[in-house]
Amino acid sequence: MSNKQTPLEIEGITESLYAGFWARLGSLLLDIIFVLPILFLALYLNGFGRYVYFITFIPSLVFGLWYNIYLPKKHGGTPGKLAVGIQIIRLDGESIGWKEAFLRHSVVLVITLLSGAIMTVCLLQADETTFINLSWLKRTAYIMSFSPAFFVFYNWVNNIWFYGELIVLLTNKRKRAVHDFIAGTVIVRTKYLEQIRAAMNPSETNLDNATISENNLT
Repeated sequence: MSNKQTPLEIEGITESLYAGFWARLGSLLLDIIFVLPILFLALYLNGFGRYVYFITFIPSLVFGLWYNIYLPKKHGGTPGKLAVGIQIIRLDGESIGWKEAFLRHSVVLVITLLSGAIMTVCLLQADETTFINLSWLKRTAYIMSFSPAFFVFYNWVNNIWFYGELIVLLTNKRKRAVHDFIAGTVIVRTKYLEQIRAAMNPSETNLDNATISENNLT
């Protein structure tokens, strides 16, 4: 990656080039809506017994990797981001690759695996008959009762990550969250992407204009 960085502003554009809190929140809510069918399917299947969780966990994990790593690498963002008109790019203005897509999701992936490990330990201690006869909400409380210390630790990790992301996002000019700093990325408004890249490569833009002018003359 080069040392170039996306501009903080471009002449003639009055609004921010970058996706701030509300744009990201909107994209997150849309992504939640998009994945709800998969979530509900997993919850429904898990209701057939505590051991079903071990069957649904891997497909759910693979779906999460596809949604949060493959789609951003392929299209520049999750469906929610693309729907609200924002896109992930590298700090040097180029499209993200596998490295950036993975690094952006890496901390959430670790937290997900930690959650899966805790859930596994707890489920192995639970009684199958009791588990099946409980409602969905009561099942969660029942499972948590087997390892409150682990769940407290998990909640602390989750909260530290969430609030850390929020604080960093709100306190830097390019509106980058922690995972953007980890991956070397920014999220920009898609409608300004070409102007951002043109501002970062003025010589290439001038060369293209010169070529167009020469073709017109001939």
